[in-house]
Amino acid sequence: MFHNIAPYLKKYRKQFIVGPTFKLLEAILELTIPVFMSYMVDYGILRHDAGYIWRTGGLMLLIIAVGLSSAIVCQYSASVASQGFGTALRSGLFSHMQRLSFSQIDRFGTDSLTNRVTNDVNQLQLAVAMVIRLVIRAPFICIGSIVAALLIDWKLALIFVVAVPVFVTVLAVIMGKTFPLYGKRQQKLDRLGATLRENIAGVRVIRAFAQEDRQQEAFSSANEDLTGMSIQVARFSNLLNPATTLIMNAGILAILWFSGFRVDAGALTQGQIIAFLNYMTQVLATLIVVANLVVTFTKAYASLGRINEVLETQPDIPFDHGEPFTKTKAILVFDQVEFSYPGEREPVLSNVSFSLMAGETLGIIGATGSGKTTLLNLIPRFYDATKGTVFVCGRPVRDYSLQELRGMIGLSPQRTELFSGTVEENIRGGREDLSLDAVKRAATTAQATAFIEAMPGQFGAAVERGGANLSGGQRQRLGIARALAQEPAILLLDDSFSALDYATDQRLRAALRENCPDMTVVIVSQRVSAVQTADQILVLSDGQPAGLGTHDELYATCQAYREIVDSQEK
Repeated sequence: MFHNIAPYLKKYRKQFIVGPTFKLLEAILELTIPVFMSYMVDYGILRHDAGYIWRTGGLMLLIIAVGLSSAIVCQYSASVASQGFGTALRSGLFSHMQRLSFSQIDRFGTDSLTNRVTNDVNQLQLAVAMVIRLVIRAPFICIGSIVAALLIDWKLALIFVVAVPVFVTVLAVIMGKTFPLYGKRQQKLDRLGATLRENIAGVRVIRAFAQEDRQQEAFSSANEDLTGMSIQVARFSNLLNPATTLIMNAGILAILWFSGFRVDAGALTQGQIIAFLNYMTQVLATLIVVANLVVTFTKAYASLGRINEVLETQPDIPFDHGEPFTKTKAILVFDQVEFSYPGEREPVLSNVSFSLMAGETLGIIGATGSGKTTLLNLIPRFYDATKGTVFVCGRPVRDYSLQELRGMIGLSPQRTELFSGTVEENIRGGREDLSLDAVKRAATTAQATAFIEAMPGQFGAAVERGGANLSGGQRQRLGIARALAQEPAILLLDDSFSALDYATDQRLRAALRENCPDMTVVIVSQRVSAVQTADQILVLSDGQPAGLGTHDELYATCQAYREIVDSQEK
């Protein structure tokens, strides 16, 4: 189970050696303190030897100083290893999630993945720090204290031998109760995150329909579920500290009781009793630490399972496998394609076939829910066809690496996502090799130049997160410009003209034909005007092709298309 995170820990092998070594040195020095304390009582205080007291006290201070220095070195090593491990694991998880298909991301859920990258990694990060700082020290102090007590008086030390197994039994019972509950608690946290994200993202709609009270109830329900589960976990885990204290204090009382008889018998000195009590106190403190460690490691183990679930999910669409892209005349072909979403019985698309030549435009139109966007998502392999084959340049899309395939496709999605930064950075889409002239050409074709040049700073103007400072039409034009700037062989426009007025829509399509004559374009739209000049128009009805042809051909032969045209003209 730990093999998935082992690569992220290898870099910190030195810290895993240095940290525990210095912590072990600190523990050894700590175990000598009760011995020197007993010597100070027996040979210094009882004999009124001030010099012995000063010498022993000075030696104890030196031991404490060395122990403190060792603890600082260990703490530094733990910080470097845990923080570095957490950073690397978060990056690795994020990179792995980028390779998962849309269906796999849908299965996990956005909010669950977010919690795994943040909350669950934090739990593992804390566990790594605790491993370096305490995993060696705690058992060493506990065992060392028992051994030292046995050397002083083995009969009295039997109290230790009885107390520790009782504590371990209590510990095992509480662990067995709490471990499954931590996984359920994380699931409740996922649900709360999903509710919170949904409410924040949809706050405008919620207020527009005066649904604040209803959403408050939904959030309160998720919050109370999490609270209830947290309380249930706490009821068990919080028993550790009082149980530990009860057991160890009972041990201290037993030592005080029986040591009196041992002193009367001359088997123990007063200093040895003090040493005995100090060792018992050390065991008590150590077992309390162990109790807290168990809680930390139980949480971490539950989080490890959730992280492994992501890391062990292999992308069902390989990212880097395939043959290089080569252009052919038939650039896009669907051959009897069928698609069903995971878990759905009925196909969303079925019997879809068409062929699109280089430089041609395909319009896709149909009622809401007819599968237009789903069809578009099969081309860049956001999803894989359930049956049939999608060909790009004469080769099945499964034969390309995703990087190669998506490098030749430009997409302007149904909902334009912009990022905080500048206009130029959003059009570049992360490509630093694009010149400013290429960015401006793409903006010109997308009919975005006019409003960009009217903004303060023009192409250097700030874009807020999600494009909140832009209108819907401006966001769509920037999204189209971003797709065009990649100079793709295939341009996919998913209802990208919906927020544009008809004049801008017409100018944009004319600019595409004039400036990108060799680019193959697929336009999904609800507007007949956006697709009627296309070389081919595919009409979808309930996921099935209802017609394929030009505007005039379909109007004459396809009733579904004629109804759409007539309804929009009227």
